[in-house]
Formats: sequence, C-alpha cells, structure tokens
Amino acid sequence: MQITFYGVRGSLPAVGAEFIKYGGNTACVHVALSDGTDLILDAGTGIVKLGEQLLHKDTPIHLLLTHNHWDHIQGFPFFPPAYQAQRTLYITAGLTEPQQDIAILEQMSETWFPIGYQQLKADIQFTQLNKKRQWQIGSALIKRIQINHPGGGSAYLIEDNGKRLAYITDNELEPPYPAATSYQQWFEFLDSVDLLIHDAQYQTSDMPHKHGWGHSVIEQTVRLACQASVKKCALFSHDFSRTDQQIDRQIIEIEQYLSANDLDIDIFAAAEGMSIEL
Repeated sequence: MQITFYGVRGSLPAVGAEFIKYGGNTACVHVALSDGTDLILDAGTGIVKLGEQLLHKDTPIHLLLTHNHWDHIQGFPFFPPAYQAQRTLYITAGLTEPQQDIAILEQMSETWFPIGYQQLKADIQFTQLNKKRQWQIGSALIKRIQINHPGGGSAYLIEDNGKRLAYITDNELEPPYPAATSYQQWFEFLDSVDLLIHDAQYQTSDMPHKHGWGHSVIEQTVRLACQASVKKCALFSHDFSRTDQQIDRQIIEIEQYLSANDLDIDIFAAAEGMSIEL
C-alpha cells in the first residue's frame, strides 16, 4: 500500500511562508491499496487537491471518517469526484456521540453552503456497519476502535498484503474524562504496526489549559510509539500555529531522545506531499 499525505494540520488550515515545508491543509490521507482501491482517511481541506488527481479515474472511492469536526469534513464540498456522474463514493462515518452519519453532507445545506448536497452527481452511499469493528474493503481488512475525543470518533487499522497502517488522530491518550479506549488497549491495538499516524497537536506548554480538548501531547505520542514497538511513526495534526521551524526543532529533540535511549524507531513529522510505501 502507498500512503500519501494531503493535509496534516489540526483545527484550522495554516497559511503563510512559515508553513510551507509541512503544509497548511487540514486532515486528509490517501491510501492506495495493493489491489488499486482508493481509500481516503478524512476529508479536511487536503481532499480538494487529492480529488483533482482522482478525476481521471472512474472507480469507486472509499472515504473513512474519524469524526465530524470541521477540520475533518470541510474539504468535502469542494471534492471534485463528488460532482462526477457515474462515480460511486462509499462513506464510513466515525463512531460519534451522537451518531450523525450524514453530517458531512448536511454541512452543504441551509445557511452553511451555497450548494445543497442534493446537487452532487456522484452516487454517495453510507456504509451500514452497525458498530461492526472490522470489515473488508478491497484487498484490505479494516479494523476500528473509538478515539478519546469530545463527541467521540474512530481510529482505523488497515491491514493489506501483510502490512499494517494505523490512523489515530484527534486522540487524547491521557484524558481527564473517562477514556473510551485505555492506554493498554491502544498498546494492544498498535503492537508492531508498520506505520502509525498519530495525533501530536499539543506541547507540554499547552497544558493544563487544553487538557480535555481531545488531542495528545507530542511526548505522549512518542512514548506510545516506542512502547508499542511500531516501526515508523508520523506525527500528525500539527497545531495550526506551529511553524516549520518549530516542528523541525521538535523532531531534533525527539531524535536526540531516541538516540540517547538506544531506541530503534523512525519518528518524523507528517508533511503534505510525503508518500510512504509499505
């Protein structure tokens, strides 16, 4: 499978010269499965550019949503394949509380958007999984588990051709509220995955003000990746105010920590346009 990042920011897009290296679009990751199936993780603003690149195809697209907060669905009204007749989009909603499967379409209604979702030409189908925890998409086995985030949502594990990708964004590893998924459950869910994409939006200096907002501190994500023996870890959902220079500095500090503790793991910051083959 081929994983390509199209949006790596959390909460808001980031605009300016100081955000060029890692990019400013909100959450969107494309996964090309080994059988050619197109699978998309989240529909932030990054999905617009991805959609332009998928226009030449006529095969179905599978969109897995973590949850319905704006930065994970706001690009969908501008997703070109949604306006293609004879195109099928399968959408899997996150395990939110309450369950609002069609929120991604409802943002295109009333005073929120000038074009109603009824004008989309693609055949849009919502998968009915009834809280099922695993199912098949093309050549991949998909597993999901609940994230620790206000309003709930889903994390995904994708197993394809002997390789495993975990996508866990907007997840608070040590929340002040009852955890939907415990640290031990995360440890078991991630054991030795080939690539972990995990929320790393906050710094220790953001606490305690943002404790309970549903995001992880960078050091917590690094610790989980090391303890779960993942092979590669992409830090994701960068805060919209964090500059390229600040992210670079964080990666240097992480590399120094890994070296000092003789830890053999590749931890890096996700960036728009970055592509990884598993």
